[in-house]
This record gives sequence, C-alpha cells and structure tokens, in this order.
Amino acid sequence: MTKMADNASSVEIVEGCRLPVLRKNQEHEDEWPLAEILSVKEVSSRKLYYVHYIDFNKRLDEWVTGDRLDMKKLQFPKKEAKTPTKNGLPGSRPSSPERDVRKSLDLNAQSATPPSRGKTLPTPVQLESTRSRNDGDLSKRKVEAVPLATQLPPTTAVPSLPSSTEASQASGFPAVREPNTFKSREDHEPISSLTTNGTARRLIPSQPGRKRKANCGGTDEMIKVLQYNNPQSASVFLPPPEDSQDSSDGIPSAPRMTGSLVSDRSHDDIVTRMKNIECIELGRHRLKPWYFSPYPQELTALPILYLCEFCLKYLKSLKCLQRHLTKCNLRHPPGNEIYRKGTISFFEIDGRKNKTYSQNLCLLAKCFLDHKTLYYDTDPFLFYVMTEYDSKGFHIVGYFSKEKESTEDYNVACILTLPPYQRRGYGKLLIEFSYELSKVEGKTGTPEKPLSDLGLLSYRSYWSQTILEILMDLKPDNGERPQITINEISEITSVKKEDVISTLQYLNLINYYKGQYILTLSEDIVDGHERAMQKRHLRIDPKCLHFTPKDWSKRGKW
Repeated sequence: MTKMADNASSVEIVEGCRLPVLRKNQEHEDEWPLAEILSVKEVSSRKLYYVHYIDFNKRLDEWVTGDRLDMKKLQFPKKEAKTPTKNGLPGSRPSSPERDVRKSLDLNAQSATPPSRGKTLPTPVQLESTRSRNDGDLSKRKVEAVPLATQLPPTTAVPSLPSSTEASQASGFPAVREPNTFKSREDHEPISSLTTNGTARRLIPSQPGRKRKANCGGTDEMIKVLQYNNPQSASVFLPPPEDSQDSSDGIPSAPRMTGSLVSDRSHDDIVTRMKNIECIELGRHRLKPWYFSPYPQELTALPILYLCEFCLKYLKSLKCLQRHLTKCNLRHPPGNEIYRKGTISFFEIDGRKNKTYSQNLCLLAKCFLDHKTLYYDTDPFLFYVMTEYDSKGFHIVGYFSKEKESTEDYNVACILTLPPYQRRGYGKLLIEFSYELSKVEGKTGTPEKPLSDLGLLSYRSYWSQTILEILMDLKPDNGERPQITINEISEITSVKKEDVISTLQYLNLINYYKGQYILTLSEDIVDGHERAMQKRHLRIDPKCLHFTPKDWSKRGKW
C-alpha cells in the first residue's frame, strides 16, 4: 500500500484518469473495480480523489485516499482527434444522440410493420386439459402436458406478442417445462385481434394501411383458463395485443420533456455528478445521501445538514434546529390526511398551496433519486406523503408525487422510500396506494419513466404479485373454464394494459400453442407467489381511504 501511495504522489492524477480502486463488496471482501477520477482535492496536505466505479451505480461514488489506487494500471484520458471517427473507420463521424434516437425509432417502426396479405395464419385449436387419472400423480400430469405442445408443425408461421427486452431474462418464478417446447416470440409475426364472444374462431392478419388501435386488446378478447386436477395449476389462453410496448423498461424510446422526470442529461456536468452533502440529520435518523442535490452552496461544506422532520426546513447547525423547533408548530405534513390505519397515515399536499414544503421535499428526494430533475415550480403536482405515527408526531417514511393533469395516464411522477425504512414493505405500500387512488378516479395508471433501478424492482414485484393473485383466484363457472380479458385484469387492478402484458412476458409465462397464446402457471410459480404473499404484511385497506378526486382541468381548482 505504501508503494502505491508513493506512486500516486509521484505521478500527477488528473480528472478523467481511470484505474482500479480498492473497495469492499457486499461480502466485505476486497475487490479492485475500474474507476474514473472525477475530482481531486487536497485536505490537510493530503490528496483525496472522488471516484466513480465504472458499471456501478452512482450512489457508490466516494472520496478515496491515494493508498487505495492501483497506479500500475493507470489510464490517462485520451485526447479527442480533430476528425473523430466511428468504429475506427476513416471518414465516418460518430452519430449524434439525436441521430441515434431517430435511428432507434426507425428500427422500432420497421419491426412493428404488419405482415403481408399473402401470409396465412393457423386457426386456433382449443387446448384440452390434460388430466391424470391419479389426482396425486403430479409428475405424470407434467409429462403428459409436454407432448401436446410438440404437435405444432415446425414450419407453421405463428403470430406473437411484441418482443420485450425483459422477457428473455430469468424469471423470479421459473416455470417447469421442457426447453424449445414452444416457439420463441421473436420467430413469430404480430397479429391484429381475436374474434368475439369469448371463443377465438380465426386469427386475422393485420392488413397494410389499416388503422390500428393504440390499446392492447378489445374488451371481448377472452383469456381462457384451464384448471388441472390441482386447482392451483392453470393454463391461460391470452389474446394477442396490438402495438403493446414494454412500458416498464428503464428508458423510453424518446425522452419526455415534461413532468418531473426528464431523461435529457445534457446539463449533467461534473458538479452534479458528485455528491455535495456529506450527511443529513432528519429526526432520529442520520442519512448519507446517494446523489447530488442543489441545496444552497454554503450548506454543502458543513459536516452535517440538519432538517426539521415535520416541515423539512434545512438548517446549518443543531442550535439553529433546536431554536426552530420551539417555533415550528407542525407535527405532521401540511395538507389533508386522507388515509389512516394503525400507525400509517397518508397526507395529500398541493404543490401550489404548500410550495415551501413541496420544494424542501424535492430537495430531500433528490439526494436519493439520480434521474429526478428538480423543478422549483411545484404547482402542477400533488404530493402524497406516508408517515408513521408515535407520541412525538407523524414521521415521514416516504412519498410519491403525481401530476394534477397527466395526458399519458401517469399516476406516479416520483416515488421514494427513505433509506431507514427500506426493505420493510413500505415501497410496495406506496405503489399500492397510488393504484388505490387510480381506482377511486376510475382510471388505469402507470409510473412515469424512466424508473430507477430500485423503483423498477419494486414495480415488477408489485405487478407480478397483483396479477398472479387475480389469476389464481379464478374459479370454474358451471363446470366451464373461467374466462377473463386483459381489459378486466386492467380494470380490477387499475394497472395499465401494457404493464400487465409486459409483466407476463417478464415472468416468462407466455407461450404459443395451436393458434392461441397460453399462460402456464407452474407449481414453482404458485409456491413462490404464496411465499411472497406471506411476507407481505402491510396492505392498503380501501375502507380507510377518504379521498375525493378533483377535476384539475378547470383552472379554478388550482
């Protein structure tokens, strides 16, 4: 280590250099990931280096000393050529970001081109339930289910659901089936719709020039459920969606320039890439921020930034905080309490009526949300703050915000559970509450994109549990197989249809068999879902919600 420190002092390290840096992983073992030097400063005649670990989340960025740098593998920043080339080919310039976005949109448009008129599609055949004579012989049932799928002609052109980048990933609940039993979705072509009255007669190919609806399926497109002898194993016939997109991908195909989340990072300079707050004291918790937040510059040099946990006002010292608490009358967030059950409460806060609190909340949230673009104009937003009650007051646990008027059916703009309360079920509770509000409003909703890595995990888990809960509760009707549509699932849960379909794709449950889509729930999926629901103790009780939606299209309501 001393040698590395000597080398660090002898060789001048500048911003932009890359080299391995020593850090501890989750198992507290030493590792040397490649890191980039973002800044250099000198404190007490000792140099410190602010490093970003390549391919790691920015919340792991930190200041390190010279003895943690591996100078043997130091890479200096490359000087840009006068005529930059692309892929090393002379004369070809690198494409601009706008050109890349345009190119990706063109590729998406080409991939969504409907099939030609001349292609024929198979007539769907109703799949009969494979029942074993012995009810207890589960293995025999699974063996009998496989040969049915192999009856598909290998050269048959079959339609598919739109491909999803998430669908190829390993499922959290792996399905039990033989590999290559069903054809992959990428080998098929999109179709337009199924026919009416719940029984699919014939698949009709989409014709060139025909206008296509933006929704994912008609209300009359039925999902047929096949119940096995074990009532918790089922195959579900799915209708093919039209133009559905995996709306839960991290980044949309084109950036959205409105709302509170903007994916344009043109203003992402070296200052905003570095954490500027060392520590925040909020009530009985001390929080270490993950990302940059634009607090006043004179406060960023302090070792601790103090916040009032009720009004979220920021102060420079403990003495200032104590003096503030003698004057602050708040013991809960401003606004209306619209939900209370046990110690959990939700407060609705208007960004126009309580502007100072809303701005302070955004400043705090920016410490833990990298993709959030902070706006001081909070007027177009509503904030729903979740609190935990004790004898001292209502303590903030997390929050989500939403636009008063959303043209794209967004029911969440930003969502955050504070670090002391993470991994305790509060994130799913916030998500569930946002969908309960959508149910009262009579709408389907979806979160604003892009989602953070933790946000995407939470939403994936919530959608999976919610949809599986509905499918497993379906009962046979008069001895016939139960039927349900994509629209009905969406109406029951208020989850947007694109999110329903993308979740089924993500779980890797959708297969194609004899002209119809089937969704197979294996024993592993059922068992995994039941284990997950046993751990989920916190749930929203709709009876405790006292909420009246407003028509924000009338400016008088603002």
